Amino acid sequence: MTPSKRNFALGLAMAGLLAATGAQAQAALDNVLKNKKITIAIPTDFPPYGFVGIDLKPQGLDIDMANYIGAKLGVAVELAPVTSANRIAYLQTRKADLVISTLGKNPEREKVIDFTAAYSPFFQAVFAPKSTSVKGFADLAGKSVAVTRGAIEDQELTKVAPAGTDIKRFEDNNGTVAAFVSGQTQLIATGASVAGNMMAKNPQLGAEFKLLLKESPNFIGVAKGEDKLRLKVNEIIAEAKKSGDIDKMSVKWLGRPAGDLPN
Repeated sequence: MTPSKRNFALGLAMAGLLAATGAQAQAALDNVLKNKKITIAIPTDFPPYGFVGIDLKPQGLDIDMANYIGAKLGVAVELAPVTSANRIAYLQTRKADLVISTLGKNPEREKVIDFTAAYSPFFQAVFAPKSTSVKGFADLAGKSVAVTRGAIEDQELTKVAPAGTDIKRFEDNNGTVAAFVSGQTQLIATGASVAGNMMAKNPQLGAEFKLLLKESPNFIGVAKGEDKLRLKVNEIIAEAKKSGDIDKMSVKWLGRPAGDLPN
């Protein structure tokens, strides 16, 4: 075979390989609809987003969102429990079609997976009983606030707390929560997950969201190149935002509406 013919043959082979790869990369949505089943990776150790209930079944905001997407697609949902360490690998190895597991978007992750629009808030905030009047950061003056030393919420609270705020710092989240639950402090500054878990376990506190410290929304992970599936999920998220279903899920599990989430 002459060099020119060999190069032509190699070019055809490469083109065929690229075409096959492109077809395979866009097959997820078609396969989901064909098989009437979608596999979604979810957390089971991160309440209130995902945890195991007393019936030993996964529940939480992320699980509700997974089931919501399955219902909108008209397919069965297979939940695949993952950890923070292996959730992205589940997409890369096609063990899951989607990852709904408190996944934040950053440039490093965007190199290896794609993201839908944000579906839920993740935030650090100040919480207190409903009976405690806090309308703005100025109202923290003269009040005690429990916070975990060095955490993001500690850094953000320190920036905005007025003079006279009694910030009591504890060494870990357990100590911070215990101080608030026992009445050592009037308020607590913590992350959405810690607060949600605390409120679920201590409903007698009547604790609620008061002031936002920092917003870090969650996105759904999709395998790289699966644009058809990503765009379809974006349609579902957009409709859920418009109908108020996203806000309802957020209020149910986080105690506040989702508000404006990035696309």
